[in-house]
Amino acid sequence: MKSIRHFRELDVYQEAMSLVMRITELTKGFPSDERFALTDQIKRSSRSICANLEEKAV
Repeated sequence: MKSIRHFRELDVYQEAMSLVMRITELTKGFPSDERFALTDQIKRSSRSICANLEEKAV
């Protein structure tokens, strides 16, 4: 079993970051009237997963 030296090495963190990037790409195709409300909320919630993992690891 390899030792983890940084939270960015965690599989769950890497998966969460992949989802953030995918969500960013998907929301680019949302209608312009949704871009500032729904899109912003979706992006912020996906980024908060990574932030929470980082906070717990420190």
